[in-house]
Amino acid sequence: MALYVIGDTHLSLGSDKPMDVFGGGWTGYLDKLSAGLGVLRPEDTIVLCGDISWGMTLAAARADFAFLDALPGRKLLLKGNHDYWWTTAAKMNGFFAEHGFSTLQILHNNCHTYGDWALCGTRGWFYEETGDQKVFRREVMRLEASLKAAGERPKLCFLHYPPCYQGYRCPEILELLERYGVERCYYGHLHGGSHRLAVEGRYGAVEYHLVSADYVEFRPQKICE
Repeated sequence: MALYVIGDTHLSLGSDKPMDVFGGGWTGYLDKLSAGLGVLRPEDTIVLCGDISWGMTLAAARADFAFLDALPGRKLLLKGNHDYWWTTAAKMNGFFAEHGFSTLQILHNNCHTYGDWALCGTRGWFYEETGDQKVFRREVMRLEASLKAAGERPKLCFLHYPPCYQGYRCPEILELLERYGVERCYYGHLHGGSHRLAVEGRYGAVEYHLVSADYVEFRPQKICE
């Protein structure tokens, strides 16, 4: 039994927006992802840190969900800024149940467990957003709700947006991670030349890791067994 994480799979099996057009490491990315995800076993769990599918609706993302569901193990899905298919938890869970996607679960306003660990998370916030303070406050509230749901368990946090990188800090999110005793935080969103901005390792009391698919060479990262 193992816990894995990867971000930014950008699947496009039901839409015409493959990441291969960007060239470089993204060339043949679906084959690379398929090979990397081949490590999963039925008893494993993997967290997907947002930007999962280019589908604009649940129906448009169906083929991408089927691809993920066919893989062994439990998959916890986190919202990214390009997950336009994302809707209410009730609608997503209903869609998954209707189509028999029994291994897909939402990480949103809640937490899940893996052994003794509490798995917490939300999309997060980033400077490139519009500056909408209402949306920002909602993300902070969602993260705190997830951390509170964990109780006294040791906590791992998963975000789509990096809470810190070179030249940027989100103090409200960083404060929550510290206050609730999060041990490690995994995030995505940064690609290509932005990889050099990533914070890797300890910052304050929390250990941070970038897990964008192109950064980890399309191989899910094992967190623990």
